[in-house]
This record gives sequence, C-alpha cells and structure tokens, in this order.
Amino acid sequence: MISTTNVAFDPKDLESKVKAMYRKVAEDPRGEFHFEMGRPLAERLGYVAADLDRIPAEAIESFAGVGYHFDLADLNEDETVIDLGSGSGMDTFIAALRVGHGGRVVGVDMTDEQRAKAERLRNRAGIHQIAYVEGHIDDVSISDDFADAVLSNGVINLAPDKVAVFQEAARILKHGGRLALSDIVTERQLPDTVVCNANLWAACIGGAMQHDKYRAAIEAAGLRVKTVRDNPSYRFISDNARSAQEKWGVKSISVLAVKG
Repeated sequence: MISTTNVAFDPKDLESKVKAMYRKVAEDPRGEFHFEMGRPLAERLGYVAADLDRIPAEAIESFAGVGYHFDLADLNEDETVIDLGSGSGMDTFIAALRVGHGGRVVGVDMTDEQRAKAERLRNRAGIHQIAYVEGHIDDVSISDDFADAVLSNGVINLAPDKVAVFQEAARILKHGGRLALSDIVTERQLPDTVVCNANLWAACIGGAMQHDKYRAAIEAAGLRVKTVRDNPSYRFISDNARSAQEKWGVKSISVLAVKG
C-alpha cells in the first residue's frame, strides 16, 4: 500500500483554511495571495490567448492554477470531462470549447463561493454543457466509467489523501480515459514540521508529495503514466514557497495518465 502522509492536524482545520483562502480568490481576486493569479499567469503557463478571449474574464482573474495540460488531455468533440477542484471555472470553460455543444463538463469543488461564481458566469455566458457540483475530490458523487477525461489544476496537493483522489479519478474514468493534471510536488520528502502544519498545507506547500511517490500513487490506482513534465514557467512568489523550493525542490509538474 502506498502512503501519502500521516496528517497530524485536524483535516477539518485544513479544510476550513483552504475554503477561507479560495473564498477570497473568488470574491477578491485582486487581493494579496501567496500565489500568482490571473491572465498573465495563464498565458505564461501555456494557455492560448484566443481561447482565453472566448471565456468569461472574471473566471480568468480568479485562475490560480500551476500548469497547463490541455495539450496532454487532447479533448475531443462530444466528450465528457470532469474537473476536480474547478474553482471559479476557467478550466471548465476551456474544456467546454473543446468538447462543443454535444459534450459535457462537470466541475467539482467544495467551496461554495467558487461554485457560485462559476455558475453565475456560466449562466451569463449561456454555456449549457457545464454543470457544477459540491464535493470533495477524494469522494466524488459521480458514477463509475462516466468520463472520457479527468482534469485537475493545482488542487490535489491540498488533499490529505491523494491515494483516494487518484482512485476516484480512475473509478470515474472510462476504459482508455485520460487523467490530465498539473500540481505541486517535491523532489525530496518534506519534514514533519512542514507536513503537519495546516497553514502550510493551505499555502500549497505542506501537502506537496514527493514526486516518485506521487507517480506511484497514480499507478497504484490503475492508471498508466504516459507523460510527466516540469513547468518552469510557474513561479513561487511567497517567501515560504521560495524557501521550500530551495530546500526541498518544490515544483510544478503536469501529468498525463491513461486508464487501461
């Protein structure tokens, strides 16, 4: 069995801190955060400007992803896509462009304010193939073999049980379906003083998994890893994050894995 971390803090405390942070991301995207946000970040990571021009600007301003993986996902017309940790909806809107009116996109997020913002923008834009559901990414209320692709951007590092997240992704994917994600990992195992600090988890540092263990957790869920690439364009801007980057090799990666 693959272990992630022995979380020595209350997971409810972590969830409360994460929700508070991403509530602010939705409601005050121009505020001060430990991470970069918005369109300049998205374009630097690899998002296509022409795509960004076609989706709600307010979703882009609350974008706090860590990489680009739509080239890896290779979405097609009429496919069904799940976005784990969909936030204010930027990636769901991009996915909707790819799958077209005959496709379906479902965003899963636990923060009410993020979902409310995404729903408001969806309704205003009249993008009817997107639905948003309340949920945790390690326990998704979606049936087996449902999706052609599962996406996630900068969210899995926030989950206390990453093994469960990858198992859920594998469960809801069809045979041959793709998991395409970007996330924060480490080159070296973080010390307990960092791992057991809920504030550092909420800051996308304490929950970062050592990258070999991260890959092994994906494969243990029954997914075959095809691509892993570093995202050097992602920049850490807080002192804590930069210190972690130097000490433990904290970095952004994008991954493509296939079921079956």
